[in-house]
Amino acid sequence: MPLTAIVLAIAAGQFLPDLDRKLGGNGDSSVSALLFGGGSEAASNLLQTIAGAMITVTALTFSLTVVTLQLASSQFSPRLLRTFTRDRIVHGTLALFLATFVFALTVLRSVRNPSGAYEGFVPRISTTVAFLLAVASVLALVGFLSHLARQIRVESMLQTVFDEAAATLKRVFSDAEDPGQVRPSVQTGRGQGFRPIESRSSGFLLTVDYAAVCAAATASGVFIVFESVPGDSLVRGVPFARARHGAGGELNNEALAALADAMEECVATGFERTSAQDATLGLQQLLDIAARALSPGINDATTAVHAIGHVSALLCGLMGRATGAHLVCDEDGIARVLVPRPGLEDMLDLTMRQLLRYAMDDPRAAERSIKMLAELAWVDHTGLLTSSLAAQGRATAQALQDSPINGAETGRLLALLDAEPPTR
Repeated sequence: MPLTAIVLAIAAGQFLPDLDRKLGGNGDSSVSALLFGGGSEAASNLLQTIAGAMITVTALTFSLTVVTLQLASSQFSPRLLRTFTRDRIVHGTLALFLATFVFALTVLRSVRNPSGAYEGFVPRISTTVAFLLAVASVLALVGFLSHLARQIRVESMLQTVFDEAAATLKRVFSDAEDPGQVRPSVQTGRGQGFRPIESRSSGFLLTVDYAAVCAAATASGVFIVFESVPGDSLVRGVPFARARHGAGGELNNEALAALADAMEECVATGFERTSAQDATLGLQQLLDIAARALSPGINDATTAVHAIGHVSALLCGLMGRATGAHLVCDEDGIARVLVPRPGLEDMLDLTMRQLLRYAMDDPRAAERSIKMLAELAWVDHTGLLTSSLAAQGRATAQALQDSPINGAETGRLLALLDAEPPTR
C-alpha cells in the first residue's frame, strides 16, 4: 500500500502542475478563491515545510510501530507480530505520510521564481492539494496514535486472535457433522503398496489445494494420503504424503515422479505459519499468551484467565463440526485424498498439555481450566468427548496434587473438578 501511494503521488505531482499551466489562473473565480494565493517563494517554503514535517512524522510512526511490535513480542507472544504487520490502518497511515512527502517534493520541482525574462510559476492547485494532504496527515496521526493505544491492549489482541482463529476453523471444518459418519484412519498410508512423496522444500506447510490434488490423483488413478497438515514443518527430502494405485498396485518410479511434480504445484510452503488453512495456529497463539502471562517474569494471571476463556470458546464452537480426518472424493465418488485434519480431541489434548504444565500452579488459571472442561462437557450433546474429558479430568487432578498451591486451595479446586456438571 505505501509503494502504491508513492507511485500515485509521483504521478499526481507531475500531472497537477501541468493542469495549473493549462488553466493559467483562468478557472472559476469562486474556486480560485479557495486555492493557494501566495507567490512562488511562499509556495516553495510551504512545500519544503510539508516535506520536512512529513518525513519526521513518518520516522515517528515507524518508531512507534517498532516499539509496539517489540512490546507485543516480549510481553505476549512473538507469533502475534504477523497480526500487527498486517494491520491495514498502519499501512494506510504510512501510505498517506509517504505520499504527502513525495507529492510535496515532486511539486516543489515545478515552482519557479521570476528572474529576468522568465516569469515565475506557482502551481496553485498542486500547492493547495499538498496543504490538504498535510492536514489529512495530521488527522491520520491522531487516529493512528489512538488506534495503536487500542491495539496494544491485551483484550484487543486476544479478540483479534480469536476472530482470526474462528474464521480459520470455519474455513477448514464444515458446519455440520454427520452422526453416522465413519472417520477415516490416517494410518491408511502405512499399508502395503504405498510409496512416499518427498517434500521438495523445507519450511512450514502453508496451504494445500486439495481439489487440485484430487484432480491429479484422479488423472493418475491413485489414492493419496497426506501425513502432514498445514502448520506442520516440512524438511526437504522427507515424505509428507504417500500414494498407491487405486487398484492396489505399486506405483513405478516414473509415475511417482510425475505425481510428485503435480503435488509440488498444489502445495505452498513458507518460513512462517499462516492462518489460511492452519487450524491450530490461533489456538496456539492464545495458549502462548496464557503461558507467557503465567511466567515468573510477568505474573499476569488475569491475562491468562482471559486467554483460556477464548480457548474454551474456540473449542466449544467446534462441537458439532466435522473435525478430524477427511476424505476428498472425485466426481464419481471414489476416495482420492485422505486429509489428516486435527480432530476436536486432538485440539483438546494440545490445549490441556500446555495448561497442565503452566496453569496448574496458579489458582485462578487452574480454576478457569477446570471450568473450560465443564463448558466442553455441557456442549457435548453426542458424548464425543466423554472419554477424553474424563482422562483430562484425571490428569488435571494429578497436576493439582503435584502443584505448589496450598492444601486448602487444592482441595477446593479438586472439589470443583469432581462436581457433577449441571443438567439441562
